[in-house]
Amino acid sequence: MWIEENHKLKNVYQFKDFIEAFAFMTKVAMLAEKMNHHPSWSNVYNKVTIELTTHDAGNIVTEKDRNLAQAIDKLVK
Repeated sequence: MWIEENHKLKNVYQFKDFIEAFAFMTKVAMLAEKMNHHPSWSNVYNKVTIELTTHDAGNIVTEKDRNLAQAIDKLVK
């Protein structure tokens, strides 16, 4: 579930293991490149934390962030 705080959309995804988490990150990377909107993220074992903000708009949440968040969610359904 995406939470908006401190001018960022944030979400944490949890997977079975590191391999599944890394595979998810690979899919997100390709999606982000296609949408030309790149997340700030981190990975620790089976958890991937993603933060979205639009730097060009002054580091605020924009429709660009919401669209990427929605597309990322579709990857795990």
